[in-house]
Amino acid sequence: VAHNFGDVIKGSTQTDIVPSIASRVKHELGIANEFCVPYDVIFGCPGWIQGVIQAHMYIKAGEVKKCLIIGSEVLSRVVDPFDRDTMIFADGAGAVVIEAKEEKVKRGILSHATVSHTNAEVDFLSIGESFNRFGSDTKFIKMKGHKIYAYSLNEVPKAIKYCMDKINLHLNDVDKILIHQANEKMDEAIVQRLYAAFDIEIIPENIMPMIIERLGNSSVATVPTLYDLIMKGELPKHKISPGDTLVFASVGAGMNINCIVYKS
Repeated sequence: VAHNFGDVIKGSTQTDIVPSIASRVKHELGIANEFCVPYDVIFGCPGWIQGVIQAHMYIKAGEVKKCLIIGSEVLSRVVDPFDRDTMIFADGAGAVVIEAKEEKVKRGILSHATVSHTNAEVDFLSIGESFNRFGSDTKFIKMKGHKIYAYSLNEVPKAIKYCMDKINLHLNDVDKILIHQANEKMDEAIVQRLYAAFDIEIIPENIMPMIIERLGNSSVATVPTLYDLIMKGELPKHKISPGDTLVFASVGAGMNINCIVYKS
């Protein structure tokens, strides 16, 4: 289970981290298999994609055949009502089952990449004091919005291109880019820089679906939620067909960035 601060912090003195969220999920699902190992991935907004990458690696190593990856977030517990930078944060959850299959035509995860910057970037997202001038004992999530924006514009396109270059995939061959719903202006700028990196001047219409105006930024849940809405036909301008090539990407606390090239 991938989750962020909101699932574990309930005020300044009380925490709720034992047992892990994943252990509770296994318990609630009634899974008795002792070799089914539950664990949490604390990775910020890219946590769900990182969980998918880890599941893929387990499967490729022959250790497992099927994995459940959940991205859950309850940011409403840690959003400071006096902080405009965090007003866009939301609650959400999304899940997927990754399963090994032997097929003649290669599909599924074709490439993946994860990068991390933890020098000055390590505190771009953190837990801190409320901006309430009357004081508060509760800790809240804090975000250096301008620094995250600049970082994301510089680093996310490079990480995506690195992921694609690993399999010599050109951007013209990508059907959809599903990027973490952090900020629509920022996501559009990231995609513009990505296309510029491939020397492409015209960005295809509807290449990047957005739902942030509808559901906000639910951290680890934005990408699986976006994918689910498209697959259910709830975004009329967007569809994913068998054989389509998708790029999943996210950026968040750490700072961490990851990317997946996926063939449906």
